[in-house]
Amino acid sequence: MSEDLPDSLIPYDEIVQEALRAVVGRVLGEVEQTGGLPGNHHFYITFKTQAAGVDIPARLIERFPDEMTIVLQNKFWDLKVSEDMFQVSLTFNQVAAHLTIPFSAITAFVDPAVNFALQFQVQADAVPEPHDEAENDAPEVKAEDGSNVVTVDFGKKK
Repeated sequence: MSEDLPDSLIPYDEIVQEALRAVVGRVLGEVEQTGGLPGNHHFYITFKTQAAGVDIPARLIERFPDEMTIVLQNKFWDLKVSEDMFQVSLTFNQVAAHLTIPFSAITAFVDPAVNFALQFQVQADAVPEPHDEAENDAPEVKAEDGSNVVTVDFGKKK
């Protein structure tokens, strides 16, 4: 292939990102339909707290002004999934909170039980700041080799 390829007029990167976020929606939709997580499955979902459509309590935005990670495992309820977002209730330091998160705000989805992960592109001009874990009553999980991590990066050639 030549290094002088023209820029694509088809937004492949956006199409792939949208398709991968649909995977998250389908998985969460199945959890909603069955009423719980099967086996040892549990999810770490990282999202941009300031993204359009995100609705979380102000105290969480203050603590996580850019990005936060939630855990769906034992202590969550009221999971509702639609075509473009999901809603869930969790506890943070023993205080209940209802969250609305559009799939477009998600930057990572991990199921450590089966070593599966999806990472989504972040806008080139927006570098996420380091953040603490959300601490919504999740167990400690040691990271393993990310052999099933799917990363899609369509960087423009310079």
